[in-house]
Amino acid sequence: MYDSILVATDGSETAKTAVTHGVELARQFDAALYGITVVDDRTAYDTGIVDPDEVEQHRRKRAADWLEDLEAAAADADVAVETTIRTGVPHEEILEYAAEMDIDVIVVGARGRSSFKGALLGSTVDRVVRVADRTVLVVGNASESSSGAD
Repeated sequence: MYDSILVATDGSETAKTAVTHGVELARQFDAALYGITVVDDRTAYDTGIVDPDEVEQHRRKRAADWLEDLEAAAADADVAVETTIRTGVPHEEILEYAAEMDIDVIVVGARGRSSFKGALLGSTVDRVVRVADRTVLVVGNASESSSGAD
């Protein structure tokens, strides 16, 4: 069914659930697994108080930590994974990478790290779903209850 799976993560709770689903799908289908996190360059700022290079270094370190979590989950399931950190507009980078790697399905969490940021910048998940030319699996927290129609 799937030969290649891309998990997009931002370290949020639903992204952790997406990691779990993506790794399990890769294991079940013996599919190639890829992971991506995007450092959003639209939220960068420059002030005299904070060194922009230091901020960028911190943001990339957090992104690397999120991918390390994916790599650990994949290793626990005996699944190989290739990961990347990209910089740009998250939905654009996710979709571009999916096209570059000829991904069959993109797995994303239903909500990202910040609902406030989502309101300001638009929902990455919504844009991925609307623009993608391939299957997108959107997952919520395993602990969330579903009310049926959302």
